Amino acid sequence: MDPVSQADTVEALPGETPRRIVLTGFMGSGKSTVGPLLARRLGWAFRDVDEVIESEAGVTIAELFARHGEPAFRDREFTTVVHLASQAALVIALGGGAIERDETRALLLNDPETLLIHLEVELATTLARCRGTEQSRPVLADQPNLLRRYERRLPLYRSAHVSISVDALTPDEVVEAIVRAARLNMERETEPDAEQDRRVGVLGILPNSPGI
Repeated sequence: MDPVSQADTVEALPGETPRRIVLTGFMGSGKSTVGPLLARRLGWAFRDVDEVIESEAGVTIAELFARHGEPAFRDREFTTVVHLASQAALVIALGGGAIERDETRALLLNDPETLLIHLEVELATTLARCRGTEQSRPVLADQPNLLRRYERRLPLYRSAHVSISVDALTPDEVVEAIVRAARLNMERETEPDAEQDRRVGVLGILPNSPGI
């Protein structure tokens, strides 16, 4: 592995973009673990969309699902994402299902100051990491539909600007991969023919093409 040097700070990233980094991925991908580490590395703030919603509603996500249903929760979630995505110097962790809303994807993918990063995990990794948390994760508790949700969401996750395979990476390695991916993504925008920047195999980084 060719890890990014700890001395290679974020100030080396070219230009003033991105002004915010948004993490997406299925349950167990590490968004809520990696997000604060990444924010600390960047000197930015961190917000977890689910935690913001729970704080504002005064109840858990599971309770919101049970009381009002998923469509109402998704509306609340989108409003929260819109608010957070207007702020700078921020790392945002999306809920696993937020990517399914067309308006959310359009908002995050079309803003030139937002970098959407997909932390990709295999379903087996999700099950291993999230075992015992079914009561707090409505989607995980719905075992019969779990595989169907995963397969439906995966191509949507992969529409992100960058995908990083994180099954075998530690949280710190994921942070370094994101920093490198952010740099590569911006270099690719300024040098669109730089094919060597399309894949960094040692860290599992794949800058996605718009058509994926």
